[in-house]
Amino acid sequence: MSDVCIIGAGIHRFGRTDGMTGVDQGVFAVREALKDAGVEWNHIQFAYGSSDAAGNPDTMVDQLGLTGVQFINVRNGCAAGGSALFSAQMAIKSGEYDIGIAVGFDKHPRGAFDAKPSEYNLPEWYGDAGYMVTTQFFAMKIQRYMHLYGISRETLGRIAEKAFRNGALTPHAWRRDPVALDTILDAPMISDPYSKFMFCSPGEGGVALILASEKKARELGKPLVRLKAATMRTRPPGSFEVFAPSIDVERGGSATNIASRDAFEMAGIGPQDISVAQLQDTECGAEIMHMAENGFCADGDQEKWIAEGLTEIGGKLPVNTDGGCLACGEPIGASGLRQVYENVMQLRGDAGDRQVSGNPRTAYSHVYGAPGVSAVTIMEI
Repeated sequence: MSDVCIIGAGIHRFGRTDGMTGVDQGVFAVREALKDAGVEWNHIQFAYGSSDAAGNPDTMVDQLGLTGVQFINVRNGCAAGGSALFSAQMAIKSGEYDIGIAVGFDKHPRGAFDAKPSEYNLPEWYGDAGYMVTTQFFAMKIQRYMHLYGISRETLGRIAEKAFRNGALTPHAWRRDPVALDTILDAPMISDPYSKFMFCSPGEGGVALILASEKKARELGKPLVRLKAATMRTRPPGSFEVFAPSIDVERGGSATNIASRDAFEMAGIGPQDISVAQLQDTECGAEIMHMAENGFCADGDQEKWIAEGLTEIGGKLPVNTDGGCLACGEPIGASGLRQVYENVMQLRGDAGDRQVSGNPRTAYSHVYGAPGVSAVTIMEI
């Protein structure tokens, strides 16, 4: 079976854009992707769109054109964008279509995410008791991890320091100013051990990716950025997830463990073969834990990796080269697709000041969402 290729990529900058709806930002990204691919909207045979708080993606046909295109909406927590991409590549792999699009956007109101217990099959008292506050869950989860594996709070700060340093090099990032380590560590505490600089912020933005069969990509004369694997998995028994009312004594793996394992098997390569990676970093500890969950290092080795700069743009495995969620913010529908957009730029050598050296050949993206879903993609050029 031939590979699915990404032949076009477009992005609307992340952050806050007054005067534009989330749909507007998605439309902007689609038009940029069409231009990048050298195709017209009426060439697109299908679309999968993701949004959490900014309306139904299929409504963008009012602006793009009423072509009768099949357009399916996807809503899957923070993994919505990755799930839209997974669905899009499956449509092409099936042989049903030659060219389609995955698009994601969002426009969250200012302030923290306001999750509802009923959306996760939980009783109302669960929210009334404060257990839906994600900052508290993430803080408890990293406290446990730090205790088990010897991760220091300074290492958390260095993750944020790297993110803002990379964001300063990234035109589509929201946070474009470096932040000193001391400032990060000494900032007001939100949920111990996290200061305000250690969490991402809900925001706005849009991303679109045009996918095509290898045959169609060759016909169009586009560089073959191959999607070697795309997986989306739910949680196994014994996992510890956002909004989980308890933790099992007999611990199991995670949705990320399964999605990562299956993606590497599908691609026929291992973690050691990846040139650049984008990992879910809702907060600093997420990047640390996901380094291990995705198989790039052993639990506890992150302390050494970060101290030695191995995840910097010039390091052994550059991680979150555009600043990740910490610098870009997290518009839920677009966030997972932003990671893939960044990897396309890196593989094509179009990442500008943040470009990884040595002509990277493989790229990895991972997104995680409540209540325990994960999506992974592996690309190759």
